[in-house]
Amino acid sequence: MTRRFWLMKSEPNCFSFENLMHDNPDHTSCWDGVRNYQARNLLRDELHVGDGVLFYHSNIKEPAIVGIARVVRAGYPDHTALDPRSDHFDPRATDTKPIWYMVDVQGVVPLPFPLTRVMLSQHPVLSKMDVLRRGNRLSVQAVAEQEWLTVSEIAGLNREQGE
Repeated sequence: MTRRFWLMKSEPNCFSFENLMHDNPDHTSCWDGVRNYQARNLLRDELHVGDGVLFYHSNIKEPAIVGIARVVRAGYPDHTALDPRSDHFDPRATDTKPIWYMVDVQGVVPLPFPLTRVMLSQHPVLSKMDVLRRGNRLSVQAVAEQEWLTVSEIAGLNREQGE
C-alpha cells in the first residue's frame, strides 16, 4: 500500500502537539472526538498505519503546522461516543453500530518553528493546500506528497523525521 499524507487539525487548548509529545506514553494517542461524516470516513477508510501527519493547531491567533506525526493504528470505533460523561458522547452510537471512528497517532518531531497560514499561502507549492481554502473546516485532510516533502524541507527535517 502506498504511503499517504494527511493534515490533522486540533485546537491546542483541547489537545496540542505538546500534549501528544509529553503527556502520552511513546508520544502516542488516539485521535478521538471527530464528529464530521466526511472526516469520519477518512479516519475509517483511508488513513493507514505508516501514513504521515502534519499536526496543525487551529482556532488560534496564528493557525500553523507545528509538528510531524504518523498513524500507528488504522481506523477503529471511537469509544468516546459511547461514554455519556464524554464531551464527544453520541447517544446514537452503539457497540454494534459505532458511527464514529478514530486512529492512533504518534508524534515524531515538533517543527523548529510553526508554519503559519501566512507562510503557507506565500509558498508556491503550499499555497494550494486544502487547509487554506476558504470555508474548508475539515479536521482531517489529504496532503499531496509534494506538499509533505516541501514542509519537511522548509522545516529542515532529515529523511527519518520526515518519514
